[in-house]
Amino acid sequence: MTLRRPAALALTCAAALLALAGCGSTHASTAASAPAPTITVVTPPAAVTADEKANHTTVKVAVGAAVSVELHGTYWSAAASSAPDVLSPAGSPTTAPSPSCRPGGGCGTVTTTFAARTAGTAHLTASRTVCGEALNCAPDQRSYDVTIEVTG
Repeated sequence: MTLRRPAALALTCAAALLALAGCGSTHASTAASAPAPTITVVTPPAAVTADEKANHTTVKVAVGAAVSVELHGTYWSAAASSAPDVLSPAGSPTTAPSPSCRPGGGCGTVTTTFAARTAGTAHLTASRTVCGEALNCAPDQRSYDVTIEVTG
């Protein structure tokens, strides 16, 4: 059976949409017994940004990818890699305070970028003790940890 060009294009588009529909992420509860969800990035080396929503998850990237951690609130420390040979810092961390924030409000972002150098696993971690002016963080709000699996 021979398909005309418009029909072939429609089938190709439908297949692409079905493939993309399977790429959504799922969120699990934060219960200790629940396994951490995994976000899989199947594209060639690219840029990936993880924020607070990625806390306690696993992100898979290819060697050569740039991985940024962008945490909202200037009270966060810059993220650090547990395995710099796998995921090494790429440049200096940046802090971008929000111009409309009141002094001491902590509005803005702290961003740290890493380069995926070789296959392996690294944890990107950050911490804070203050969650607002004169407001200590609750214990479950003090740390950030995302696992990065770099594939060859």
